[in-house]
Amino acid sequence: MSFRAPPWLATAALTLSLASPSPAQESSSKDAPKPKPNSHTDNATKSAPDQPTWDPLRAEKDLEVGQYYMHKGDVDAAIDRFEDAITAKPGYAIPFRFLGEAQEKKGLKREALKSYTRYLDLYPHAEDRSKIEKKIEKLRPQVEKSKK
Repeated sequence: MSFRAPPWLATAALTLSLASPSPAQESSSKDAPKPKPNSHTDNATKSAPDQPTWDPLRAEKDLEVGQYYMHKGDVDAAIDRFEDAITAKPGYAIPFRFLGEAQEKKGLKREALKSYTRYLDLYPHAEDRSKIEKKIEKLRPQVEKSKK
């Protein structure tokens, strides 16, 4: 009775022997000139963002946290979270409304006007359309006045 190794074992042994350099190969690789970096190398890992750009779940979480900050009175943190929600889901109208409210509360009237307008552009049949239009009508003269 003779022992016969399974074919996968021979393949694994060959792969390992090719993957690890022998001592003779190591010494010759130290003497060999190092290859110049190729300008066509893949830099995807260097330029990859920490978070994916389109992330609807993250947008919802950012909205929730932004509203929490608004209730606590931390308007700057709320603005940051609403902007993060817009980045995570750009066509989503709701963060623009909350961003406009936070900007208006902070005194950023021009930015609030833009946010409210964008909200209505994205969500033309909003239930609170008349309320937002009144806010826009109130802000527009103030922004015009500040331009002069």
